[in-house]
Amino acid sequence: MGQLKANQKQIDRKIIRVSNKRQITIPLKYFEKLQLGQEIECVLEDNQIVLKPVQDQTFNYSVEILKELVAEGYEGTDLIYAFKNKSNQINQAVETLIDEAEAIGRGDKQGASFNDIFSMDDD
Repeated sequence: MGQLKANQKQIDRKIIRVSNKRQITIPLKYFEKLQLGQEIECVLEDNQIVLKPVQDQTFNYSVEILKELVAEGYEGTDLIYAFKNKSNQINQAVETLIDEAEAIGRGDKQGASFNDIFSMDDD
């Protein structure tokens, strides 16, 4: 075998068994190479099942929250209390957005149309 060109991917292939419960065992070298943890992301992509390490889906707004609160004059224990409140508000808002998106995806709720979002009414 010759050397791989820079734009070619090295393919490591292994056939694995699927149990009666539809379970598979990920080969140890793949598990270690991808630094997998207790959960992995399973994606159906072009009629293929793709297993990926779970990406941290949460964006940490801590620095931005702290900057805003310090600019507002918070310090000491007041800063800590305000930070906890603001963090909880953001977490609740994100959860609400996720719940609404899931409801729209299930068809339980209608999403906004293009015109709803980008309407140029002169009201």
